[in-house]
Amino acid sequence: MAKPTQADAEAAVRVLIEWAGDDPRREGLIDTPERVARSYRELFAGYEVDPRDYLKRTFDEVGGYDELVVLKDIRVVSFCEHHMLPVTGRAHVGYLPSNRVVGISKLARVVHGFARRLQIQEKLTAEIAEAIQDILEPQGVGVVIEAEHSCMTLRGVNTTGSLLTTSRLLGVIRDDPRTREEFLGMVHGK
Repeated sequence: MAKPTQADAEAAVRVLIEWAGDDPRREGLIDTPERVARSYRELFAGYEVDPRDYLKRTFDEVGGYDELVVLKDIRVVSFCEHHMLPVTGRAHVGYLPSNRVVGISKLARVVHGFARRLQIQEKLTAEIAEAIQDILEPQGVGVVIEAEHSCMTLRGVNTTGSLLTTSRLLGVIRDDPRTREEFLGMVHGK
């Protein structure tokens, strides 16, 4: 399948403006198709990268560190694949290293790389956890995402302020009750 051009995307936006009942030639809308196409390129940048690549540079010198590594409150901006409306929230990512760690900014980049695609939150949560598990080979991984879905808050049931929480726990973070409790306690500030 050939990827549509910038001009194709702009033409589609013009059609949507007309479909909504407005005139795309109106002064305030003249540049809107180009702006929308450009913003979509940024919002869907996850299709241009392989987020797993961010995890490939690791550090073996951990000074004997053998406890959980948790990065909390990573901003998530994604899009519901059913309505193409924003999903915004926070991801909490942790792992129990075996013998190497990754730079913490790379955890945020993995979240952003997978998030900038059309999808459901459950899949996003699983993709992040499985990438960390596959590449870093830690003793365990935990990912929790809490997000508000515009398809529920701006339309449909109009439930402003409701958050969907998803989690994916792997290895000892799933199987060892103490490690699981420690991870979830760190995520929820207990």
